[in-house]
Amino acid sequence: MVIKRLKPIWAALAVLFALLAFGTKADAAKPNYVISTDATYAPFDFQDKNNQYVGIDMDILKEVAKRNNFDYTLKPMSFNAAAQMVANGQADGIIAGMMINDSRKEVYDVSNPYYQSGVAWITKPNSSIKSLDDLKGKTVALKTGTAAAAYGASLKDQYGFKIKYFNDTDTMYNDVVNGNTAATFEDYPVIQYAIKNGVKLQVRNADNLGRAGGVGFFVKKGQNAQLLEQFNTTLDEMKKDGSYDKIINKYLNSSQKTFVGNASDNKTTFGILKSNSKAFMSGLWQTTELTVAGIVLASLFGLILGVMGISQSKLIRGISTTIIYIFRGLPLMVLAFFIYIGLPGVLGMKIPAFTAGILTLILNEGAYTGAFVRGGFEAVDPGQMEAARSLGLTHRQATWKVIVPQGLKITVPSFVNQFIITLKDTSILSAIGILELTQTGTLIVARNSQGFRVWAIIAVIYLIVITLLSWFSNWLKKKIS
Repeated sequence: MVIKRLKPIWAALAVLFALLAFGTKADAAKPNYVISTDATYAPFDFQDKNNQYVGIDMDILKEVAKRNNFDYTLKPMSFNAAAQMVANGQADGIIAGMMINDSRKEVYDVSNPYYQSGVAWITKPNSSIKSLDDLKGKTVALKTGTAAAAYGASLKDQYGFKIKYFNDTDTMYNDVVNGNTAATFEDYPVIQYAIKNGVKLQVRNADNLGRAGGVGFFVKKGQNAQLLEQFNTTLDEMKKDGSYDKIINKYLNSSQKTFVGNASDNKTTFGILKSNSKAFMSGLWQTTELTVAGIVLASLFGLILGVMGISQSKLIRGISTTIIYIFRGLPLMVLAFFIYIGLPGVLGMKIPAFTAGILTLILNEGAYTGAFVRGGFEAVDPGQMEAARSLGLTHRQATWKVIVPQGLKITVPSFVNQFIITLKDTSILSAIGILELTQTGTLIVARNSQGFRVWAIIAVIYLIVITLLSWFSNWLKKKIS
């Protein structure tokens, strides 16, 4: 019955793939580059109120593509992951407000600078920290991988402060706002945008910015020379015809409501929920897809591992134990980065983010499932196996017809608990650019700097879904009992 129902879906997918293949051949003459970016770095890269990716970087990239007749696929994710995408050949280039320095030139080929930035150091408006000398013995917040972080770290010994690193800008800002750290260092245009947008911080050196250097477009060393040349040529043209200045002025001098929306859309929880309802629903749908696919496939993988764990063969039992040990021991984020960023460098092939996310859930959640499924099978009274064998059943027949059904009944509560864990674990996959619910919240916060309200909304959505799952699990347990 299930197979019959799936036949139309497979047919539709076959037609879709055929159309995609035809379209690819038709557009073969027009290059399509994969470009990675950090979409939480306003005003260089962020989502506007219509959930479109905009910013200085995005407008320049769009103009370069238009004038050179190529397409590009944008891959927004955390900065470090975006950079690794290019280094490992998963992406053709990165444009993410990325500063040019000697260490990066060893790994990447870089364009001419398209923006010269300075570094500001920032505190709370009412802070007693008035100069860098006042930072002695204090802790400073820095964002991993940025030129501002490198500049701040270079002053650590001179001024005697400690460093605390963060992976995203909003968390770093809020750490200073909440008084957990005394100050932070940031690219001046980035902190300008944040302060205009309501972040309660103050720049202490606006008239004497630290030197950060130029911002560039990067490609993997020795590759995509044509793309780099096109970027440089177009950048020169844009500076001559005035289109470059228009882009810079658009993001540095325009009213912030141009991109964020009216104050009523961002200053209240209801306003944020209403103005971003489509984004929240899209993120929830992506989370649901990951959860359902992860639960189904991880459960099947876990069932196989559980059955292998009670096999008569020591080799098969050993394989099951080893797999469970490895993938339960690896942190989920490490596994996700290994599959999405590390593995393609070894295999020489690209792995889509969604596919990498599903594989991560299958291996990690499946290992946990395999452990408690094996435990459920081992909890079945050994006399059941003996009775089945005495009736003439082989070990395999007895396992599948007697042990497995009873063992699965024992593990139902554990399965339900694992479903909820899988739902929550999908949030970690935002690190590799999957636009699920958590990444959706990150993008909204990067635009409007309303971290408390946005994360409160995300938390409530997760609680509602988990509550529904819990109700379903209670109903299921009653039915099985």
